Amino acid sequence: MNPGERKNVSADSLKGQSDRFPALWDLKHSEFFGLFESAEFPWDVLKLLDAYLQSKLESVSGPKIRSFIPHGVHIEGDMFIDEGCTIEEGVYIRGPAWIGKNCEVRSGCYIRGGVLAGEGAVLGHSSEFKHCVLLGLAQAPHFNYVGDSVMGWHAHIGAGVILSNFRLDGKVVPARALGSKERIDSGLPKFGALIGDGCEIGCNTVLNPGTILGERSVVMPLSLVSGTWPRESRIENQAMRLPN
Repeated sequence: MNPGERKNVSADSLKGQSDRFPALWDLKHSEFFGLFESAEFPWDVLKLLDAYLQSKLESVSGPKIRSFIPHGVHIEGDMFIDEGCTIEEGVYIRGPAWIGKNCEVRSGCYIRGGVLAGEGAVLGHSSEFKHCVLLGLAQAPHFNYVGDSVMGWHAHIGAGVILSNFRLDGKVVPARALGSKERIDSGLPKFGALIGDGCEIGCNTVLNPGTILGERSVVMPLSLVSGTWPRESRIENQAMRLPN
């Protein structure tokens, strides 16, 4: 192998080596703990999501729509919308979907199936959500794309942030361990970003497919980010210049 060449490895070769990935989510009090407990690797949550969501929807007793749905909202398919949610006019929700208590779904939001939103999450104006998890208080408030991704508790992405989920060549998206150039076979042709609890992502940033951000990391605006980053990283936009 040439110097600097990236080595491909199977995920099986890393079993039992959880310390090679950053701390992401504290799930002790999460309503979705059951989704995460059987995931061998962080990205396995995306593989388990469909079955978990279906099971959760089937377990609901009583009405599945528990918040006011105003005129001008389109809903179709199987979904649960819990109490205290604000659903604004112009929202389009295609199930399966789970919208937890006190969520805010803003005008122009497009929920495109396979979405699991925890209590108090914000799904924003002119934003699209597809096959993703937003843990409690996660916020994607303006002009965002969140596909095949997980946003941790109280994570926030600024206006225009894109969680890109598909390679231009259509190949399986690799993941990476901390401090390694090895490309791990995720088995996922669509894999956006895994964002830890309390992360802040600045406006108009793009997270490339397979990006993993440890908890409480900060990404400056207008950044282009790839790879796996440890907890409490601060990722600067190298193109930004300040006056002397």
